[in-house]
Amino acid sequence: MFFVISGEVTLERTGLQGEAVVLQRTRMGFVNEASLKVARYHCGAVAVAETSVIKLPVREMRIFLDQDLAFASRWIGMLNIEVMRLRLQCERLSMKSVKEKLLHLIQTEGKDGHYSVASGLKTLAGELGVTHEALYRTIADLQKTGLISKHDGDLVLNTQ
Repeated sequence: MFFVISGEVTLERTGLQGEAVVLQRTRMGFVNEASLKVARYHCGAVAVAETSVIKLPVREMRIFLDQDLAFASRWIGMLNIEVMRLRLQCERLSMKSVKEKLLHLIQTEGKDGHYSVASGLKTLAGELGVTHEALYRTIADLQKTGLISKHDGDLVLNTQ
């Protein structure tokens, strides 16, 4: 198991048409935490930007979870936050338009209306389940209307 200190790691597997399907994106936090109690995980980790990670020994993590109630409680709290984030992602993927998906992402996972696109728009398109061309067009349209702007690698929701 790994902890991302900086950069960005995605958990991916190959889709039916050979495309990469992004299951998780981590900019700071644990990667492969769902594999803690299984022998083999169903996807691979990919560093999509310059990344620093810490390798954590799974055997020792299992021991701490079994023997340290305070540690186990903090771990469960962290997993609860991840489950909530994944539910937002499922909600977003069920939306029909690229505009809805993008605005939902900025509002729910951005900070104060800013969403960092550290790994690039092509990677973001994959996370949203849309083509990069459709995402580029949507961003351009939203910029023309003044609803969003781009600043220093961030997509910014403009509130009037």
